[in-house]
Amino acid sequence: MNNIPNGIISHTRRVQSLYKRALRNCEAWYDRREIYRYRAVQLRARFEENRNVTDMAKAVKLLASGEQELFNTQHYQPIKLANSPGGCAYEREVEAPDWVLDYWHPLEKAQYPEYFAQREQRKKEFVAWWEQQYGKPDPKDLHH
Repeated sequence: MNNIPNGIISHTRRVQSLYKRALRNCEAWYDRREIYRYRAVQLRARFEENRNVTDMAKAVKLLASGEQELFNTQHYQPIKLANSPGGCAYEREVEAPDWVLDYWHPLEKAQYPEYFAQREQRKKEFVAWWEQQYGKPDPKDLHH
């Protein structure tokens, strides 16, 4: 799972994350744009009030109370963007492997002559590198 943060997350980063999650929560609750914008401005003002808090103990308490408030006011069906974790299209991008290009029809390959000429050259260079690195395969091993 590559969406799990690893390592230490700074206080500033946690506050930024809380702000973004709170904005997304507002967006889920208020479907009319003008109401959402009004609430977003109010939310920003609340964050700006405590921007210059230098006492770390107070800042940690503010962050904890903010996260608790967000948890208590969380929308019952939060908005999940399609490509975000939990979204309907998360990690759906299928990247075709390189060997698929070998099965293109010659007329399709003719549309990109420079690319396929360079690709064939690189394949030859790779085979030469492989044979130099690992040696040629034994013919007995090629047949099952």
